[in-house]
Amino acid sequence: MSAIVAIVGRPNVGKSTFFNRLIQRREAIVDAVSGVTRDRHYGKSDWNGKEFSVIDTGGYVVGSDDVFEKEIDRQVELAIEEADAIIFMVDVETGVTGMDEDVAKLLRRVKKPVFLAVNKVDNAKRAEDAVEFYSLGLGEYYTLSSINGGGSGELLDALVEKLPDVVEEKSDLPRFAVVGRPNAGKSSFINALIGEDRYIVTDIAGTTRDSIDTKYNRYGFEFNLVDTAGIRRKAKVKEDLEFYSVMRSVRAIEHCDVCILMLDATRGFDGQVENIFWLAQRNHKGIVILVNKWDLVEDKETNTIKHYTQKIKKAIEPFTDVPILFVSVLTKQRIFKAIETAVEVYNNRNRKIITRKFNEVMLPIIENYPPPAYKGKFVKIKFCTQLPTPYPQFAFFCNLPQYVREPYKRYLENKIREEFDFSGVPITVFMRKK
Repeated sequence: MSAIVAIVGRPNVGKSTFFNRLIQRREAIVDAVSGVTRDRHYGKSDWNGKEFSVIDTGGYVVGSDDVFEKEIDRQVELAIEEADAIIFMVDVETGVTGMDEDVAKLLRRVKKPVFLAVNKVDNAKRAEDAVEFYSLGLGEYYTLSSINGGGSGELLDALVEKLPDVVEEKSDLPRFAVVGRPNAGKSSFINALIGEDRYIVTDIAGTTRDSIDTKYNRYGFEFNLVDTAGIRRKAKVKEDLEFYSVMRSVRAIEHCDVCILMLDATRGFDGQVENIFWLAQRNHKGIVILVNKWDLVEDKETNTIKHYTQKIKKAIEPFTDVPILFVSVLTKQRIFKAIETAVEVYNNRNRKIITRKFNEVMLPIIENYPPPAYKGKFVKIKFCTQLPTPYPQFAFFCNLPQYVREPYKRYLENKIREEFDFSGVPITVFMRKK
């Protein structure tokens, strides 16, 4: 589990450009991951060997100037509550504005590290103009240019120095995080499993305030259940459910083995649920999708479940090998099947395939359908193995790895899934030089 850094500031100061620069730095290290564009507000980065999660608050602001102010205030408050450090970005071209002063007023009361980043400083004259930002009362500032990356090194050096050293809690028990949008029935699900009202359940979205572990030991299963918080019951933040629930989900997702993603059947697999799904996928966690409140869906027919499942799978392409269960926490319909499935996904995530067996299965498949020739070059894959990582990653060794395109990697992934059971688990395929 890594520290969380939030980038805040008014619109059009370059937050997203800087965010993209940080994410690209990370993706250059670990190959590109499917679904990145679906989740543009969250990403992972590292600097000087310290990994951290980055949240861009920029994409949520819509409407007129008046709406801007309300939205910015809300998002800064949310970032203050959830992040370990805050980068406050301003624009040297426009200088100090009233909105900058409003954000600074909020940040001056914060006891967390705040870094004032003056963006668009790409020449000496602009560096001199940045002096006026001392008036915001946040102390030293860092000048940078998000476009070309100039000056970002100094900011990141200071940032990672202040980030807390996050120590993973060692536990032999699997950790299952129950995630989803507020009021999907997460707390009720855990209460139904453990047979007691451990969590307060109301019709108000966001009753749960903190992520709490519950040890579960029944019917031959033993693991830790984590109920992720919804939103705090504050008038100022309860309208901005998506931003808040994603921030609260980040920590729980990073710190678990399997995500039990709950959604309200009456609301469907909407953008917010999809966003949380891709968070789990990009963190290489096992995933089980529970469609809750199925008893409330009216006019069910023979093919209703089939059509509903097809809609979800369409939304999560290309990672469609995910268990989808239709449950009702209220009537306890299939909730124990959900736990059985989560345990199976956990076992799939930890599955190790002997190299000899893996080659015996995959090399004939590759021989029958080799990688297509690219620029007149023919790729020959000679050997493959599972890497010794906490989640399934596979390396295929060949003469020209740079000529193997993404569609063929997906073909290999699909064949691995056909031959070995990795249901509910993201798979990463690497091509390496022989």
